[in-house]
Amino acid sequence: MSTRRLAIPLLALLTLLLAVVTRASVEVEPLSTPELQARYQVLIEEMRCPKCQNQNLAGSDSMVANDLRREIRRLLEDGFSDAEINDYMVARYGDFVLYRPPVQRNTLALWLAPGVFAALGLLALVVIVARSRSGRGAGQESQADELSAEEQRRLAQLLRGEGDRGSKHND
Repeated sequence: MSTRRLAIPLLALLTLLLAVVTRASVEVEPLSTPELQARYQVLIEEMRCPKCQNQNLAGSDSMVANDLRREIRRLLEDGFSDAEINDYMVARYGDFVLYRPPVQRNTLALWLAPGVFAALGLLALVVIVARSRSGRGAGQESQADELSAEEQRRLAQLLRGEGDRGSKHND
């Protein structure tokens, strides 16, 4: 009986929390035509939230993202093209608002860095494989496998069962 008393308030709380999450992801203001709605979806997927930084406008629940979505809806209804809306957003928030910024002098590192890092990684892999095949990379392993004279003497004693049982050292 006590489990039932506890289950009902927990279920109510869970339902309330799910309602809040569901409410956050629903667009309240539809656009006038399905074409505008489709363009709107593409635009909010391709633009980054200035506050959240790693979320697009479609996935962000911040106040800034809500304002930007509302502004994009207004611009679409006023007849702006997608390029004009992009230009408007870049003028206000900079290239950062675009997930795919244009290739310019100030964004060149963004476009070239992945290729440079991939080439460096491939070069490192080739060097490692070449060294391991030529035997140059195994120099440390062969030295580690060799025992010193003292270690060989100690090993021989242990194998004969002559380990020093009264010794203070436990190897």
